[in-house]
Amino acid sequence: MPRRLALFDLDNTLLAGDSDHAWGEFLIAHKLVEEDSHRQKNDGFYQDYLKGELDIHAHVAFTLSPIFSCSSEQRIALHKIFMEHSIRPLLLGKAFDLVEEHRADGDYCLIITATNRFITEPIAELFAVDSLLATDVEILEDRLTGKILGTPCYQEGKILKLRNWLERNESGLSLKDSIFYTDSINDLPLLETVTTPIVVDPDQQLEQISAEKGWQNLSLRG
Repeated sequence: MPRRLALFDLDNTLLAGDSDHAWGEFLIAHKLVEEDSHRQKNDGFYQDYLKGELDIHAHVAFTLSPIFSCSSEQRIALHKIFMEHSIRPLLLGKAFDLVEEHRADGDYCLIITATNRFITEPIAELFAVDSLLATDVEILEDRLTGKILGTPCYQEGKILKLRNWLERNESGLSLKDSIFYTDSINDLPLLETVTTPIVVDPDQQLEQISAEKGWQNLSLRG
């Protein structure tokens, strides 16, 4: 039988926080940006995301601009510090257990996140998922440019990016009998596409919609 596709949002779902916003705070803490102006913009983008109004192209450019001059080796070294400083405190034991349950059942585990691949790829490796779909970013001559490659993995873009990935995948995976875990109203289009939508510690808008639709509500906190 074909393997079931188990999809997981990352920020505020498998993590007890938002890795994109945490990156901005990390840059501030390590004095890589000017504190007040960067925090104001970082917080503003995060609020736009929570409201479902994020300009993801502007956000990715803002997020990565402080490291445009960094080589791949420098980016890797900086990200290792970020993982210890900012991501480790956000890890949830129940989230690892959930992914492991699906892996033990033979499901294909895939993290699908709006956050860019630079930030999320090392985090996805911690969860030992089969694949990661994220917002891909351009690299020219070993430097990040801040431009998004292809479709942003955000809102309806998650569905398009996932369908394109499934078309290229030769393992027989499909959205039939698929399951998706997320906290965010931004993921409503994908929740309405999969077979089994499950909301995880949902935001206020998603909590209300999930109650109306009778979707399962799960908490990975505590």
